[in-house]
Amino acid sequence: MADQRNVSAWRPRVPGVVEVLHAHFTGYSYPMHVHDAWTLLIVDDGAVRYDLDRHEHGTPHDTVTLLPPHVPHNGSPVTADGFRKRVLYLDASRLGEELIGRAVDAPDLRDPVLRRRVGQVHAALARPGDELEAESRLTLIGERLRDHLRRRGEPRPARPGPVLARRLRELLDERAVEGVGLEEAGALVSAHPAHLVRAFGAAYGIAPHQYLMSRRVELARRLLLAGRAPAEVAGEAGFYDQAHLTRHFRRLVGVPPGRYRTGARGR
Repeated sequence: MADQRNVSAWRPRVPGVVEVLHAHFTGYSYPMHVHDAWTLLIVDDGAVRYDLDRHEHGTPHDTVTLLPPHVPHNGSPVTADGFRKRVLYLDASRLGEELIGRAVDAPDLRDPVLRRRVGQVHAALARPGDELEAESRLTLIGERLRDHLRRRGEPRPARPGPVLARRLRELLDERAVEGVGLEEAGALVSAHPAHLVRAFGAAYGIAPHQYLMSRRVELARRLLLAGRAPAEVAGEAGFYDQAHLTRHFRRLVGVPPGRYRTGARGR
């Protein structure tokens, strides 16, 4: 097979994510190198063989690989068909350098739930306007990674209560149009972002990003019923663009905004 090297990379507007990388390689092998960020890697096709701290590892498609910063590693395809991978590079604020040693000891994690969540983050990052969803999902991923790296018997942090959830709900209500990131929300209510997501889900049965989109769709419905055009409504209701409005409106209402507006005028 001919040597293929296809790469798509970008830096999203999500705190803690240094870079997103999607790549397909066949003949190429990475030499030994280091990153100053955590490398969270899933392989969609094929497999990668790599050395980390002088020990050989592999990344079959059902694992999540977490490579710590500052530790040399390489990478090469296991077969001539190469591999397709998706990578998140996360700065130290997402995990903390105190976990580097534990990640060196066990970089490949067999955890179907974690793998699915990593894939969901990549999907959200590819959709402009869904940064809060990506940030929310990433906080849960960070919490699950810390559970994997926590020493046996080490206690988990205490779960937050309903008061914290109510404070976040009020903040989302106040800033439904302009939005608020989890890091900013955490600073405003004096809580860790992961605690906010957990508390909100436990109290209301819905994630913060789902609640925010529900509020924006409700506002869009009122504007459409008032005769406003979908292109105008998108910006006024807090959506990234009309396509972003249409995607969430159709999912929650069952029809696109234009059809909803036309049907409402006919009553």
